[in-house]
Amino acid sequence: MKQYKYKVNGAQYDVTIDSIVGNKAKVEVNGIPFEVEMQGSSLVEADLPTQAPIEGATPAAAPATPVPAAAPAAPAAGPGAGNPVKAPLPGVVTKVLVAAGQAVKKGDTVLVLEAMKMENNITAESDGSVTGICVAPGDSVMEGTVLLTIG
Repeated sequence: MKQYKYKVNGAQYDVTIDSIVGNKAKVEVNGIPFEVEMQGSSLVEADLPTQAPIEGATPAAAPATPVPAAAPAAPAAGPGAGNPVKAPLPGVVTKVLVAAGQAVKKGDTVLVLEAMKMENNITAESDGSVTGICVAPGDSVMEGTVLLTIG
């Protein structure tokens, strides 16, 4: 079992490669198990590096890990000061319903996240104003990814 930390488009991913048998790898990404079929790779467990790669570096094991789709456009803003609103489950951002600087109240819908063919309304967890938006429509996010901040 090998453990790695990756940062992709500002989102942190903790990846554990449990095993590799043939062209199939059993991995966990942020605690979510996946069975990944590797294509065009002859990677075996013995080839995995013994140290976790430097954040931002392209690891040798990259084909074995699910990587979220690249964002079609840069996010509207980076994280701001305040309370983060995190993705409760992995999915794709379909709508961002607020703008930086906009006042919100606890319970207001701030974003729509599609997961398992269902739209999930993500709500503000506190009163305040949006201090930063970290995602854009079309972004794939993992559970725990900071979507926006409210200060």
